[in-house]
Amino acid sequence: METQQVLKSNSLARVIGESILFKLAIIGFLTLLMLIPSNWVQDLILERQNRQNEVTTEISDKWSDRQLVEGPVLVLPYHNLVNEKDTAGRNHVKLEPTNIYILPEELKIASTANPEILHRGIFDAVVYSTKIKVNGRFSELELKKSGIQPERIDWNQAKVVIGLTDLKGLKNNPVIKVKDTSYNAEPDFTDIGLFSNTLIVVPDLSAGKSTALEFNFELDLRGSSDLTFQHLGKATTVTIDGQWDNPSFMGRYLPEKRNISKNGFSATWQLPYFNRTYPQQWVAQKTLLTPERPRESFAPQTRIDTSTASVSSDKNNTTFGVKFILPVDQYQKTMRSVKYSTLVILLTFVSLFFTELINKKKVHLLQYILIGAAMTIYYTLLLSFSEQVGFNFAYLIASLATILLIGGFILMLLKSKKPALVFAGILSVFYSFIYVIIQLQDLALLFGSVGLFIIISVLMYFSAKMDWSRKSDLESTE
Repeated sequence: METQQVLKSNSLARVIGESILFKLAIIGFLTLLMLIPSNWVQDLILERQNRQNEVTTEISDKWSDRQLVEGPVLVLPYHNLVNEKDTAGRNHVKLEPTNIYILPEELKIASTANPEILHRGIFDAVVYSTKIKVNGRFSELELKKSGIQPERIDWNQAKVVIGLTDLKGLKNNPVIKVKDTSYNAEPDFTDIGLFSNTLIVVPDLSAGKSTALEFNFELDLRGSSDLTFQHLGKATTVTIDGQWDNPSFMGRYLPEKRNISKNGFSATWQLPYFNRTYPQQWVAQKTLLTPERPRESFAPQTRIDTSTASVSSDKNNTTFGVKFILPVDQYQKTMRSVKYSTLVILLTFVSLFFTELINKKKVHLLQYILIGAAMTIYYTLLLSFSEQVGFNFAYLIASLATILLIGGFILMLLKSKKPALVFAGILSVFYSFIYVIIQLQDLALLFGSVGLFIIISVLMYFSAKMDWSRKSDLESTE
């Protein structure tokens, strides 16, 4: 009796253990289990990418940060009449200091940038040197609509203000020529605060008492990553050229003309004032201006705090320029590769399972786990080699190493060269397929969908050729 129960128990265990459906379920579970190391690899990639960003920030801090060139703006100190009640409730009129801001009537900027790559260990950062020539003119002060009284303007304290993101990037002291006189620019530590970092000159306009002024100046700058400008002129023209074959035009406005070649690029923006979100001139008021009056503000959905005469704005709505992109971002491509890891492992397991059935030889589940582990380590090889030799060569090294390893393992398991070569060919197709998808951009989804459709079709063809109703060949070998 006990012998029969043991035989029954062994028979049940044999049926469960040898069941094709059961093994497929185990293979599916193993595939899901491989998501855990896959997520670990993704965390490792993010960690290395964050380290690269930290190094880039360190290099930028020592060289110079990304540069945004703003201005010039003509600032006229003005005494506004303000009604005020005293403690007794009587009205008094007093003069309160404020400012008149005038933007250029015409603004022309020409920039020649020379980007270069700085290395810190295995990490790279793009920096540049640029010479910027700026010229233009301010228009005559508008008096009728604004109600400005010329006698209340302090002409001898007028200022021309320009803004830079990082003053450390200046190679020399800029000289700003206003009308026929040149002035050395100085950092501004007053309460004008139009820009985050400002340079000013103080031309004496008391003789002519006119704002119809021509100006020009040059900036010899260093910066990193990107170079942008702010649309301030009633008619703004900006030209940027440089020796960089992978520029990205950024900001609210795209260039009207562009030319990109292996030797460099050039781009030209021509912007009328209809695209601007602020007026040609305005007088700062004591009270905060509301968003319902955007014409008084320096940028959309902002308010001017005239107690400090500062302007706070969303500069993404008014700036434009160029970003110097590194030709290869190995971390982004490696991350995209890892996201396909589950698909590749699943297809590999299914292919191995069909190889079992066709060759009538059993592969143990532990050996499935070892193959899955090898395919996971593949991505750490890809990451480490890509930091040293670039993504493309690293992909070739990691793929060849993994294909040879798994192909040799299959040869040892099945004791036959033909299935090992076929399986190595299948892996080669999978890795080549993923590589092509990573390189594509606009056609990646189309190519990937068609490729997966073909793979599923092939699997369906081989499954249809098998007799699933008869006793398993794997069982008959026992």
